Amino acid sequence: MSDVRAVHDVMVSRTAPFVFATAQYDSGDWDSAPMVPANVIDAIARYTSLPVAPQGVVVPLASEAVFEYPLLYLTGHLPVRFTTREADTLRRYLERGGLLFVDDHNHDVDGAFHTTVREELRKVAGPLTPLPNTHALYRCFFTFENGPPTTSHELNGWGDNLVHEHLDAFLVRGRIAVLYSNKDYSSEWSFHPDNKRFLSIDNTRFAVNLVVYALTR
Repeated sequence: MSDVRAVHDVMVSRTAPFVFATAQYDSGDWDSAPMVPANVIDAIARYTSLPVAPQGVVVPLASEAVFEYPLLYLTGHLPVRFTTREADTLRRYLERGGLLFVDDHNHDVDGAFHTTVREELRKVAGPLTPLPNTHALYRCFFTFENGPPTTSHELNGWGDNLVHEHLDAFLVRGRIAVLYSNKDYSSEWSFHPDNKRFLSIDNTRFAVNLVVYALTR
């Protein structure tokens, strides 16, 4: 099935609204980007015909409630250490078809969040590897010819002073189960949706691709 047809079929057949879910974990500052959910929800409503809940939810990573959501967003600045219950629940979530999107709010490869969360993800799922910029994720709704869009934080030399050309991923049976970003989309998307009118290009469009991919794969 083509990407366009798959997206169309999901939009037509889906009756329950998509709910943007932020993962709450016991360590660190899981709530460091409070405006991201509203901005992503606005983008879904603005660009697609998918039914979408007007507000996001916070879901404890150790809770069985995570299985209700096809996409989980996880971010922070501080060290991350999953509890045994969080790790077990996340492992089952990924195996059952969920997609965990993890974004480093520090944009720093030597930072505490980056080093610890990647270690935790490796123990839960396996090693993360670069996702090719030709992957279907970058074409499942909007087309990003060069892979993940660059953030202003990378271009302005904040954080680790690097422009990260790829996102990293862990795949389950060919499907992205974990997507990891060093690009700090959490800062890039953390503004009131009304302010999009001041942007020449809406930087939350990539979030639409994440949602569409999670719903169609």
